[in-house]
Amino acid sequence: MAKTSMVERDKKRRRMSKEFKTRRERLKKIASDRSLPPEERFAARLKLAELPRNSSPVRIHNRCALTGRPRGYYRKLKLSRIMLRELGNNGLIPGMVKSSW
Repeated sequence: MAKTSMVERDKKRRRMSKEFKTRRERLKKIASDRSLPPEERFAARLKLAELPRNSSPVRIHNRCALTGRPRGYYRKLKLSRIMLRELGNNGLIPGMVKSSW
């Protein structure tokens, strides 16, 4: 089980990322538009830098939905490899069959 503080921090980052998404996209579009004057583009870059760091989607880390484990994560199932195996062995994941030879 992962530290609760780390899981909560990641939830906060996801929430902030969703909250600032439209503002961040608008500023990025202005900053990358070559047809605008350089002063306006620079001002957009400065405003983008003023946004909270945790509002950036790059800072989000994928974690297991059940345990919060940050490594060995399967995106399709949103589970870590350990929970995937455990649930598969218990027959709780449809179509997954235990492999042994």
